[in-house]
Formats: sequence, structure tokens, C-alpha cells
Amino acid sequence: MASYNNPVTPRKPQNLTYKDYLSWNDENRWEIIHGEPFAMTPSPRTSHQRLVSRLAVVLSNSLAGSGCEAFVAPLDVKLSDSCVVQPDLMVVCNPQQITERTIDGPPTLIIEVLSPSTLRHDRVRKLNLYAEFGVQEYWLVTPEPPLLEVLSLSDNGRYSITSVYTELDNLRSPVFSDFNIPLKEVFGPPTNYPEEVREGVPPGPLNR
Repeated sequence: MASYNNPVTPRKPQNLTYKDYLSWNDENRWEIIHGEPFAMTPSPRTSHQRLVSRLAVVLSNSLAGSGCEAFVAPLDVKLSDSCVVQPDLMVVCNPQQITERTIDGPPTLIIEVLSPSTLRHDRVRKLNLYAEFGVQEYWLVTPEPPLLEVLSLSDNGRYSITSVYTELDNLRSPVFSDFNIPLKEVFGPPTNYPEEVREGVPPGPLNR
């Protein structure tokens, strides 16, 4: 009788720590969430990078003289020994959190620019993680069509949507009250997307 070897699916490593993370010789970006490793997209799209660069500029300008500082990925944020992430952008207001190679503890603000490969990771897994560690404000940025969602951490430890903006709006922040950011500087001039619902003229006569 013939015998067959059942293939064994390799088990994903569990209970990894920051020490394990530092030992990896890999050019790709990785994150560890509660000891589980997640490989990030090695090369983001140009639209993603353009938004990150523009956001970094407007954030730096808006934070001038505030004592807070904006940082751009790749930079490790060590939330705990088993939770290490690399947000696209962050704002840190406690200088004691800034070390030579990490941000040690939760930033005040984290921004993630969404892409198809990271959509659920950013909207679900990392959203819950940031709430757990007390990140006060979380922005989710959609490149196309332009959309920026501002989420604030409530007293019950969960995020609620404070505001949603398009490229036509000026962004206001619940945490940073001085922010008044024209989002056309981030997204560029308004664009008509062919399948988008927008104001129009009815085809027939109007009964008045």
C-alpha cells in the first residue's frame, strides 16, 4: 500500500519580542503586534509617498514652536516589548520618548496612509492596537478619492470619528487646537472622479 506524507504547514512564530526584531537581517519592513510578526509592503506606491511627504511638511509647519515633533517612517515605535510598529507619520510631544533608534511609547498622533495591501491592517488591527496603548488621535488617509478621517480616543478607550475631510476642507484637530490645515496642500487641486456621486441637474422639468 502506498503511503503519503501529509505536508505540514509551517507555524508562524509567536511571542516575538523587540530583541528578536532587532536580530532580523531583512531589508523589508516588519511589525510585531502582541508577539505576531507582520511583513509590510516593501515599496509603497508613489501616490502614497507623495501624501506622506506633503503631510510631513504641513505637520512640521503647524507644529512650529509647540514643543511637539513630527516623524516619518521608517521609524520604530515601541509600544511594548511585544508590540513594535512603523506608522507612516506620527507626532510626539514628550521628548523623553525619543531615543536614538525608537519612539518609546505611544505618540500623541499617528497617521496611516491607506493602500489596498494595508487597508484592513490599518483599519482594524492597528486601530485596536493604538486605542489599547492610548494614542490620543488617529488619522486614516485615503489617497483616491481624497479622504481624511480624524479619530479621537474617548474615555472608554475606543476611537470615535470626530470629522471626515476631503481636499476641499481645512482640517481641525481635537488634540492640536491650533491646526487649520488646507487639505488642498496635501491632496492637490480638486479632481472629478467619474463614478463619484456629486451634485447635478435633473433631466426632466421641475414641478414647483
